[in-house]
Amino acid sequence: MAFMFVMVCFSLNALLALGQEDPIDKLIAEVYGSSTTSSSSSSTSSCECVPYYQCNEGKPNTDGTDLIDIRIRDGPCESYLDVCCSAKEAPDEHTGNEENGSEHPHPTPKPRPSRPHYERMGCGHRNEDGVGFRITGALNNEAQFGEFPWMVAILKEEECNCESGHKLNVYQCGGSLIAPQVVLTAAHCVVQKNATELKVRAGEWDTQTKNELMPHYDRRVEHIIIHEHYYAGALHNDVALLILDEPLEFKENVDVTCLPHQDQIFDDSECFATGWGKDVFGKEGKYQVILKKVQIPTVPRGECQDALRGTRLGPRFQLHESFICAGGEKGKDTCKGDGGSPLVCPIRSKPGYYFQSGIVAWGIGCGEDGTPGVYVNVAKFRRWIDNKLSQMNFDTSHYAHSSEPYQRSSN
Repeated sequence: MAFMFVMVCFSLNALLALGQEDPIDKLIAEVYGSSTTSSSSSSTSSCECVPYYQCNEGKPNTDGTDLIDIRIRDGPCESYLDVCCSAKEAPDEHTGNEENGSEHPHPTPKPRPSRPHYERMGCGHRNEDGVGFRITGALNNEAQFGEFPWMVAILKEEECNCESGHKLNVYQCGGSLIAPQVVLTAAHCVVQKNATELKVRAGEWDTQTKNELMPHYDRRVEHIIIHEHYYAGALHNDVALLILDEPLEFKENVDVTCLPHQDQIFDDSECFATGWGKDVFGKEGKYQVILKKVQIPTVPRGECQDALRGTRLGPRFQLHESFICAGGEKGKDTCKGDGGSPLVCPIRSKPGYYFQSGIVAWGIGCGEDGTPGVYVNVAKFRRWIDNKLSQMNFDTSHYAHSSEPYQRSSN
């Protein structure tokens, strides 16, 4: 088929390959106009750059009120998540510099502040104001830290052609957590891949720093389940489940999305798509460092098919029943690298909660005016997902939300 499939095996050192600073600095410089690192120990004559939660001056954040402006690049600290902690404000526990005649010892770094015990609010809860801090200056649709706790990155371990010989974590696709040990993604992301070479990263946000308030968590993939009727030629039934080697523990930045009822429809919904994919189609596009979100409307089936027939797909194109559409506004779309990532729509009877209505599948370009993006119709596969997980004795209640009145497709 001639249309562009939204599949990626993006081999940066990469978006998620830790410990490889030079290409990362270059990538961030391209995206933000200046470099940033995750250093937590650089210092100046009067203060030391430490992660913001380690500074006694600002006090560790526990209630989400801190604001971090991601546009700031002109302070003494290179990373926007670091602060210049004044030596004069240092805590009483000194590092021993007094013995060497230092008038102002550097502050003793503190560990990450402990978070209150996480009381789950159920599947599909979006942390609209972020977790632990709120970013401002989000000019490029950056998501808040922990805003979409079900979002995961699917990585492939590859050998590094470098002196250290360590393995790289190469970004493959996005996915969503639907149970502690189960990830939902697109089949085209994982077909013909060995489960043993894949792993899932949950709780990720900024791929180039470890200084967030809460860490990310990695799990290896133990088993891949691809839909029996997946057709690679046109991406029909483009759905897969990844079974992890051990469950993830629910945290504020790690939780599950809700799944819709079988054949539920989402016309006239304002939804969110998330991912680390490109911002623009083609060589001009740049892969994202911080998780991005885009708010887009769902598009009725007939309207979407008509729009797609006006592209190179031609007037006879038939939109398969396993797809739904969203977007169509210029500059607002998912793109290459977003494959497998979730499209979530609000649960109308429960503000702040979301169903996963779609999985990023394919499109004609990215954000072309009037041309919607095409997503896997998750509601078409709810029964399939239930059956597969029940056969493996997994609890399917994690992603269930039963109180929402809904309209069922007549197909």
